[in-house]
Amino acid sequence: MSDFTIELNVAKKAAKSAAQIIRKFQKDSNFSVDYKGKNDLVTEADVKAEEAILSVIGKEFPEDHILAEESSVEQVMPEGRTWLIDPIDGTTNFTHGFPVYCVSIGLWEDREPKMGLVLEVAGNECFTAIKNMGAYLNGNPISVSKVDNPENALVGTGFPYNDLSLMDHYLEFFRMLMSNIQGVRRPGAASYDLCCVACGRFEGFYEYALNPWDVGAGGLIVQEAGGKVTDWSGGNDWLFGKRIIAGNSGVHAFLLDEIATYFEMDEIQARSEK
Repeated sequence: MSDFTIELNVAKKAAKSAAQIIRKFQKDSNFSVDYKGKNDLVTEADVKAEEAILSVIGKEFPEDHILAEESSVEQVMPEGRTWLIDPIDGTTNFTHGFPVYCVSIGLWEDREPKMGLVLEVAGNECFTAIKNMGAYLNGNPISVSKVDNPENALVGTGFPYNDLSLMDHYLEFFRMLMSNIQGVRRPGAASYDLCCVACGRFEGFYEYALNPWDVGAGGLIVQEAGGKVTDWSGGNDWLFGKRIIAGNSGVHAFLLDEIATYFEMDEIQARSEK
């Protein structure tokens, strides 16, 4: 039975290859930028980095499935082993030279997370985890914050770029947080936000309209660091459910309770439309 150490080493090799490409494009500042949709950027660096990742993984595990941001048509989790790949999480940051953009590589087997790697390229911070083997930052063990009082908590979030359906609720919720916690941060890359929870920089994180390649690696890293990850209903549908809460036990519970209050009508409407 695999302990996924080999897979993690392959992910490290793939991420390193992608990071070299990303850094070269960033240094040259000479890359094309296209739009997949409103505010949904894709650069030449995204495409080339993903190709490099797929090449490394494909050589070692040609039978495995791939779910990658720039090349996958459908968001479907097949049976067996599936790699979840975001070549640049934080593309908008990257195009502006803002230093939070990540390579995210996760491996799921039978719809359960087994290995995760998030490399924050600008800072060269590599977060990793293997199921039941703990979480690490550049090889050193990490754990979630012990600050579980929301009044002393720093919480991360993100603002969706193409789904503004909950924006009124979201802004009201944001206003409440500003009055009841220590602060809110928005780095612009969900995989990095999750890793900030895992290493104790954030006590919690919440966002909606995310894709599986945004959270497939970081979610496991949080869990292995002792944190909790759920959807907005407290269930396990956070990979494809597009609504995620992560945090230590106290702040996760706080966010879950408050989200249930501020988004209750939206949830009722969503259920009625199904």
